[in-house]
Amino acid sequence: MGDAEERPRTDLAEVRHVHLVAIAGVGMAALAGMLKQRGLHVTGSDEAIYPPMSTLLQRLAIPVFEGYRPENLMPRPDLVVIGNKVSRGNAEVQAVLAARLPYLSFPEALAECFIAGTRSLVVAGTHGKTTTTAMLAWILERAGCDPSVMVGGESRDFGGNFKLGHGGYFVVEGDEYDSAFFDKGPKFLHYRPSAVLLTAVEFDHADIYRDLEAVKAAFRALVALLPTSPPAPRKHR
Repeated sequence: MGDAEERPRTDLAEVRHVHLVAIAGVGMAALAGMLKQRGLHVTGSDEAIYPPMSTLLQRLAIPVFEGYRPENLMPRPDLVVIGNKVSRGNAEVQAVLAARLPYLSFPEALAECFIAGTRSLVVAGTHGKTTTTAMLAWILERAGCDPSVMVGGESRDFGGNFKLGHGGYFVVEGDEYDSAFFDKGPKFLHYRPSAVLLTAVEFDHADIYRDLEAVKAAFRALVALLPTSPPAPRKHR
């Protein structure tokens, strides 16, 4: 908790340049694309970058530095998003901390920049969530709801793994894996659910969950976030 409490903060309305460390993950690349569509200057860094995310980032004309180095942070970004692929000992992360740059985890950034103010529909489960997320989003699209979407895989219907709609729904794949080196809780706990579609719960991710009961506890924590009266969806800004 100490890292979270001591982190430098910034007014997101004032952010113009966002840098993503470990940008080539499926979720991180989607976030980069959404930020770019919002009109922000987006840069990133990663190693061993390969399709389909390398292709997506090239198509979006987002500059990606190969490897993690302090000089990737020049010029100084307004905000850094740090993926869970990298640890505190990473050279670029160390530079972020030393320079007192404002930083967020991927799920924090997704929630604060895009999910806030929408009716968040979180699709979770140890199996089937990517397919189910894409299907739910397409149903809402065909129903004329024009949802925003972030899915952990390439969707043929949307031509990629994200979409920023103008409707009031945000359909998001809720990952139970941890958020970042400074936040070991599940990503989906950041997603402010109005509703949860839960596919299945089995023992998985033995590197961070000690047993099935620990996995169940994570999903119970997600369900506990549900409001008794979900808010009506609002138009996405």
